[in-house]
Amino acid sequence: MAAPKRRLVRGLLLLLVSLGGAAVFRRRRGGRAEQADLYYDDGAMLSLAVGAGGDELLALAREIVQVVRP
Repeated sequence: MAAPKRRLVRGLLLLLVSLGGAAVFRRRRGGRAEQADLYYDDGAMLSLAVGAGGDELLALAREIVQVVRP
């Protein structure tokens, strides 16, 4: 009876460690990609990243953030 419980606990522990490792890997590997999010009155949103037409908006957003933050 103890062996099935140990197997279950080991399996759950392995699952949790795997999920934690995957989350850490995604955060470190993903970096901080800049993007500009445009929100429209009708509730639509458009995200523009560097190289996808958002270069000018990102430059403007950087300037705004520099002015606003102390």
